[in-house]
Amino acid sequence: MINHRDIHAADMENDPAYREAYEALGPEFALVTALVAARSRAKLTQAELASRMGTTESAISRLESGRAKPSTRTLERYADATGHRLSIRLEPV
Repeated sequence: MINHRDIHAADMENDPAYREAYEALGPEFALVTALVAARSRAKLTQAELASRMGTTESAISRLESGRAKPSTRTLERYADATGHRLSIRLEPV
């Protein structure tokens, strides 16, 4: 079964335009990827996750598309609803 990680790895290796676009997005894209992966591991639809979080499916869609910058509280609720633990770290550039 092919999953999003396999597709991403293949595109990173074989598609210079994809790799360049991914690297330009940096941390924002990494967050989107982490959110979608957490929901996928929890085997939840956006609607199911929204219900668990007490929000709307459109709010989940905005988070997972990168159109909204979530607060720490929203990330905590997302983590709890998907059975994950939120970890925030600062890294040197």
